[in-house]
Amino acid sequence: MADELDWDPIRTLARRVLRDGEPLALTAEVRDLLARTAREVGLSQADATSALASDTSALELLRECSRRISEGSSRMVNALHRMYQHKRAGDLDSARQEMRDVLAVEGVPHYRAVAQGQLNLLDDEP
Repeated sequence: MADELDWDPIRTLARRVLRDGEPLALTAEVRDLLARTAREVGLSQADATSALASDTSALELLRECSRRISEGSSRMVNALHRMYQHKRAGDLDSARQEMRDVLAVEGVPHYRAVAQGQLNLLDDEP
């Protein structure tokens, strides 16, 4: 991914719409944000384009993007914590397994890249 991720705008939109109940206004800016974020969280362009055809589907797209970011982040943080615990204890096999477990279920390319990078670093350990 060439550009740095900035999920603050989608988090802000999700908070306003999903938590605070603000209506989702499908402006050009919001459409672009949803389409970009959908790609960043591993949804196909066809799915994103289809979802942006109606307010109800766009709301579901926002919900799914938000869910993937939130759940992926939690999964990654928890796995990294366990990985570092295993690593400090000298159990590199278990540390590697933590990252393999993330890779087995994670669909967000950014989180997959983080897990793969950590796995590569662990594989370079003696």
